[in-house]
Amino acid sequence: MSPDTLTIIVSAIGVVLTLGASLFAAGAWMIRRIDERLGTVDHRLSTRIGSVEGRLGARIDSVEEKLTARIDTVEEKLTARIDTVEEKLTARIDAVATDVTDLKIAVARLEGPPRHLLVSGG
Repeated sequence: MSPDTLTIIVSAIGVVLTLGASLFAAGAWMIRRIDERLGTVDHRLSTRIGSVEGRLGARIDSVEEKLTARIDTVEEKLTARIDTVEEKLTARIDAVATDVTDLKIAVARLEGPPRHLLVSGG
């Protein structure tokens, strides 16, 4: 093999190794930069999500307290109304029961045996 051919082969191997090492270094640098950016973005997003989660949690708790208070108020009002209606219905049912009893007595008197008049002798 001639020295010129050997020089060309060694130079080609050197160029391939240099290009390979450069590509490897560039890839490693890009991966490191991407990891740094992702770490920064991840930290910022985690912080932001945490603050939003805290605010939403407080807001949900506030709405829950308001709704609970409102539901309790409505429940008290409805209970009072139901009790009033129940008392009125009980009174009406009792009145109807009394009227029915009086009606039964009146019907029994109408259908009963005729009354005998007692005439005094004399």
